[in-house]
Amino acid sequence: MALTNVLLLSQIAGYLMGLILSLCVIVPMSMHQDEFSGNCLLFSKGVWQEDGQLLVSWASRFYCNYVILVGILMFLVCCVQIYRLSMLVYKGEDSSFLSAFLEAVGCTVLCGLGVSAALMVTLGFMTWCDNIIERFPSCEDATGQDIDTKDKISTVGFYMEIGTAQFGAWAAFATWVGLAVFSTLKVCRYHQLQNIQVSMYRERQRLVNENDSQPSSDGRSTPPQQ
Repeated sequence: MALTNVLLLSQIAGYLMGLILSLCVIVPMSMHQDEFSGNCLLFSKGVWQEDGQLLVSWASRFYCNYVILVGILMFLVCCVQIYRLSMLVYKGEDSSFLSAFLEAVGCTVLCGLGVSAALMVTLGFMTWCDNIIERFPSCEDATGQDIDTKDKISTVGFYMEIGTAQFGAWAAFATWVGLAVFSTLKVCRYHQLQNIQVSMYRERQRLVNENDSQPSSDGRSTPPQQ
């Protein structure tokens, strides 16, 4: 049954996509912090000096750490869900109503975390680039330039790294929205099946009661069947 369950297979594919996209967030953000000597360019501002150096007022490292933490959380959840759903497919079973409900709640929470991380990367990168374009034609043109030797940062790959993290964060958010929809549809299906079972039980009880109250051919009511 599980092999023919398109919804279940779609969930597995979604979690595989979420796993890949979480790495697109974790790896470049970690590389960026390493190249910037532990500093985070998100929401960082600076003033250009006459010698061509940028006097940076570094923002809190919380922004980069938060994005990485969200990526790690997504990675772990995807690993667990891929294993769990794959075992259900192997056994030919499907998840219960409770697990489907908890999955829907978890996906909704991760949607919120994902969009907050994506906005943080996008807005924080825009703030940094606003300072860069005061000297360079574009933010990308500052790649590989010695703009802050005092803090010993390497700008070789910052544009590609933050751009990849930004793409990964928004794509991961879209993926988790899809997973939330899949899990919600599964909960609705379970709820519908439960309503059908209750309706069938009530109809069966009604027919039994009508049969018990129907008079027999000799004018007497049919005794209840044991």
